[in-house]
Amino acid sequence: MRFVFDSRPALDPRGIGRYASSLLSALYETAGADDVIVQGHRPRRGDIYHAPWIDGALLRPPCPQVVTLHDVVPLKRRSEYLRTGIRFRMRYLAVERSARLIVPTAVVAGEVVEHLGIDRERIAVIHEAPAPALTQRGPEDVAAARERYGLPPEYLLWVGGLETPDPRKRIAALARTPRELPLVLVGATKPWAHELPDVTLTGRVPDEDLAAIYSGARALVFPSDDEGFGLPTVEALACGTPVVVSDIPVLREVLGDRATFVDSADLEGLLAAAAAAERPAPAPPAWTWADAARATWRVYSDAGGN
Repeated sequence: MRFVFDSRPALDPRGIGRYASSLLSALYETAGADDVIVQGHRPRRGDIYHAPWIDGALLRPPCPQVVTLHDVVPLKRRSEYLRTGIRFRMRYLAVERSARLIVPTAVVAGEVVEHLGIDRERIAVIHEAPAPALTQRGPEDVAAARERYGLPPEYLLWVGGLETPDPRKRIAALARTPRELPLVLVGATKPWAHELPDVTLTGRVPDEDLAAIYSGARALVFPSDDEGFGLPTVEALACGTPVVVSDIPVLREVLGDRATFVDSADLEGLLAAAAAAERPAPAPPAWTWADAARATWRVYSDAGGN
C-alpha cells in the first residue's frame, strides 16, 4: 500500500516537530516489504493519508485520512486561544470526518469525545517517547554544554517552545517565582522571552547538546496546567534527570510514579521540590518510537478497512 505522510511539521521546533520527525523515522524502520511511504500533503495517489498535525487535516481527502490530534486546548480554553476563524473551524470539521484519529493519551481521547463528539472506537491512544539521541551524558559532555551556552554550575531546567507566551505553560509566572537555583529555559525564542526576568535562555539546541543540558540539570520543572502529553518529561528521565511537574491527569497517566507531583497552583513549591531533587531518577517508560510506529501501522490498517 502507498501511505502519504505530511512531513511539513517535522522541522517545527516545538513538540509537534519532535513527534512528526521521530514517528516518520520509526515508520520507515518498521515498514513492511510492500509498504511505500511518500512524504507530502496532497495524497491524490495514496491509499492512506496521515496528517500528524491538525493543520494538515483535509476536509475532503481522496483516500482514508488519519489525523493526530495532540490536544484540544483551543476548544477547552477559548478565551485564551482566539483561533475562532473559518479556517480553524474547518480544521476541526476535517478532524471529525477522518477515518481514524491518533491521540497521545487516554485523557486527550476523553476530551476529544467530549468536545468533538467523536466515537471513542475511532480514536487510538499512542504514547510518545524520547528520541534515541536523548540519553544520559557524562561529565565531559555536560561541562562542554555548560560552557557553550553559559549555564551556571547548578540549575533547574525547562524545555519547550518560547515563540509565543502560551498561557498553559505558565513560563512568565515561573520566571517571577522565588527560587533557590537558577532557571535555564531551552527552546526557540521570540523577543517576548528575552524580557523574562532572571533566566538563562539557550535558544534552540541540537539533540546532542540537549541531552547534555538535560543531564547536567538538578531537575526538569514542568509547570503546565494543561498538556496533551508532556514530551520533555520523558526526555529528561531518559537523560537521568529527576522530573517535578504540576499534578494534572495527563502527567499522572504518562509518568505514573516516575515524577514528583506538586499542586498546579503552587509554583514556589514546585521549584523548591525541584531544588531538593536527587539522582538517580527513575527510568523512563519503556515505550519507544518503534512501538509507536507499529501501533500507527495498525491504525492505518484499520483506517483502510484491512
